[in-house]
Formats: sequence, C-alpha cells, structure tokens
Amino acid sequence: MKKLSLSVLITLFLLGCKTNSQPPSPTSILISDVHIVDVDKGSVLENQHVVIDSGRILSISDQIPDPASFGNNINGSGKFLIPGLAEMHAHIPSPNTSRERLEETLFLYLSNGITTIRGMLGHPMHLELRQEVADGNVLGPRIFTSSPSLNGNSVPTTEEARSKVTDYAAAGYDFLKIHPGIKKDVFDTLVATANEKGIAFAGHVPVEVGIRHALNSEFASIDHIDGYLEGLVPSDKGLDPNTNGFFGYNFTDETDPALIEELVSLSKEKQVWIVPTQSLFERWFAPTTAEEMLSQPEMQYMPASTLAQWKSRKSQSTGDESGFDAAKWERFIKIRRDLLKSLHDHGHGIILGSDAPQLFNVPGFSIHHEMEGMLRAGLTPMEILRTGTINPATYFNMEAVFGQVKEGLEADLILLDGNPLDDLNNLKKVSGVLVRGHWISKNEIDQRLESIAENAQKN
Repeated sequence: MKKLSLSVLITLFLLGCKTNSQPPSPTSILISDVHIVDVDKGSVLENQHVVIDSGRILSISDQIPDPASFGNNINGSGKFLIPGLAEMHAHIPSPNTSRERLEETLFLYLSNGITTIRGMLGHPMHLELRQEVADGNVLGPRIFTSSPSLNGNSVPTTEEARSKVTDYAAAGYDFLKIHPGIKKDVFDTLVATANEKGIAFAGHVPVEVGIRHALNSEFASIDHIDGYLEGLVPSDKGLDPNTNGFFGYNFTDETDPALIEELVSLSKEKQVWIVPTQSLFERWFAPTTAEEMLSQPEMQYMPASTLAQWKSRKSQSTGDESGFDAAKWERFIKIRRDLLKSLHDHGHGIILGSDAPQLFNVPGFSIHHEMEGMLRAGLTPMEILRTGTINPATYFNMEAVFGQVKEGLEADLILLDGNPLDDLNNLKKVSGVLVRGHWISKNEIDQRLESIAENAQKN
C-alpha cells in the first residue's frame, strides 16, 4: 500500500553497514542466547544474540564479544523471539473517550505483543494520534488509520462520494473505510475517485455491490469475509440479497460450496487480502453464552458499562427471542471455515484481525481467540503467525520496515517463554515486548494491566 521513502532506504543501508566491531552505545539493547522464529522460512534459529539500537535491529549473530558492555542486557536463554503482531481490524477510541482510556487501549494491544494496528473507523483525531505515536510522544503500536465511514448515509450520491474521497485522501488517511448501504453507482464513483487520488479502500461489501463486483473493483482488503457466503448462492435461486441476515447467515442452507473455488480464484487474480475476524462469529454470533465470556480474565480490563452493553447486544443477536438456531449456526460456521481455509491456501492471502474492541473482543487479548478460530479452520501455527507478521508488512509494502526478526528492520518484537510453533498458547506467555526499540518488561506490563483493571472498575 505504501512506498518506502528515499530517506528510509538510506537509513536502512547505513544501518546495514554497521558491524559488531563497533563498541555498543549506552542506549543499545542485547537480547542474548535467544531462539529466533523465522516466519519467512518457517524455522527456528537457536541461541542467537540480537543487538538493537536507535529503534532498529543492528545485528543477529551466534556470538557476542562482551555482553556486559550493552546498555540493557536481556537474558533470552530458553526463550523465543518473534516479530511483533499486527491487529489488522482494530478500533481506536473516539474523541469522547478520555485520554487516559485511549492510552490504556493502546497499551492493551502492546501487552499482547501487538505492535501494529490498522484502525478501521477513522477520525481526524486519529491522524494526530498516529503522528504522536510515530514521534514517540505516546506509547502505542504503529498506527494505520482509515477514513471516517463511507456508507449509505454518508455518501448517498455520486457527488458526495467524489467529494468525501477527495477530502479524505487530501487529509492523509491511509485508506478509505467501506461500510454497508452504498449504492452500486455511488460505489463505482468512489472507486474511480480513490484510484485517481491514489488511496486504497477496504472493509465491507455493500449488498448492492456484491462480492464479484467488489473483487473486480480490487479492494485492498475485504474484512469479515463479507459478501462471500452470499456469493455462494446460485443466481437462479432468485433470493433477495437484502434478506441475507448477519453476514449471509439467512442464506446458509441455500449455498453451493462448489462456487468457493471461483470466488477464491477471483480473489487471487485481483490480489484482494482477507481479514476474517472469525472470533466475532465464534464468540458473539455463536451459541456461547454472555456469562461464559464475561467470566474470562481479560474482561477485567473493560469498563463495566461496556460489558453491560456487550451482554445486551449478545442477547439481542443470539438470545431466546432472537430466532438464533444453533444447528444452523454449525452449518454457517463450517462454510466460513471452508472459505477461510481456501482463501488462505489458494487466494491472495489472509491478514490477522479480530475486530477489537467489539463485542467480547478485548484489545490485544482477542487476537488469541482469532488465532484459535484459524486453527479450527485448519491453518497451522506457522501459517497463522505469518498472517500477523510478514503478511501485514507485505500488505503495506513495508517488508523492509517490520514483520520479521531481521537486521535493519524496526525492533518490533515479542520475547516469549515458549515456542509458539509448538503451541499458539505460548503467545500468551509474554516475557517482554519491544515496540520500535522501546523495551516493555513483563513486570511493567503486569503493573500497567493491574492499573487498567482498577480504572475499568470505576467506569
């Protein structure tokens, strides 16, 4: 999505020219004797010494001359180092949220090793926050932010679509957020203007647009696997697309799985990335009870008022009076898993996103539920790790900046007490997080989380 500037390329070249023969600076960090998970090759490089300074990885080697000479020496013996994760369907709090709560939300992401977020409902304030984080004035993940929502109400006409896309591109948003309700002619004008202004678009597939037209229009990403289930309904069934229900749930028993191959092939041809947000469909829109989810430890970090709202919405969507059918849901979720697996294996690619904080998805913590959903769909731990590391870097055309544990890249890293390739639950065993070279220890993470939990009880 983005091109690297000449200055960034020059910086990476100069960093690459440094050697281990230079004395360490007082600000340098050494992670010693650590096992590195190579998400590109799918292997583990054992007993390595990683030198970090000025926010970047300066060197990786199997020996180091004088560990005591580094400003911060972190013992990585028996631990595993992986790239920081990306939450590609995040939500950044709106301006009516207190500054304290905003920064707490950013830290919740960091506490789980999420060092990059893609905000999916933008606001002018998020442009300022993006810069504050980049400048180091606010501790948080690297931010990419969408425009404010483009939907049937905000862009009812082609003229309004042209105007808003032009304004959002000029304002500096990273991409446009597409929501439901946009008419097809308005959508086509939006796409044409976006292409003219050089800004990508991502998100939902409006019903009138449909999945095939959406794919041919070359979304940067389609989130929630939106529109695909509806696209599996043969046209000769003559169903009204507006009666599709929650992401096509009403059409579950009208689908033809034989059509999956066509949609996946078109996704690959048009290079459209997919953000599944499978956790929404296996937690909120699922037979799981609100009480079961509210009992999970991570809920202590959300305000009581938010939890009450989530419980109410859960009752409306899957409660006794909602018409929710658990047996039908089983068939619905199997179709989604089949789509997810096929889109991963034969499509353009999957990028990790859980839609947090939304409906029992606590920022940072929800990414583990998302990964569990991917496992149930048949992806391997290594494949899942790639969706949250190297794939997002590729999506943004920033492979030379983040996404791997590699010399010259920014030091966005997670130090783990166990190997995530053996068990993805080891991703929860965080020993510390580096975000652009800033070290956050396990002790600091625990103390901050305790404070966040205390504040949540007051709201």
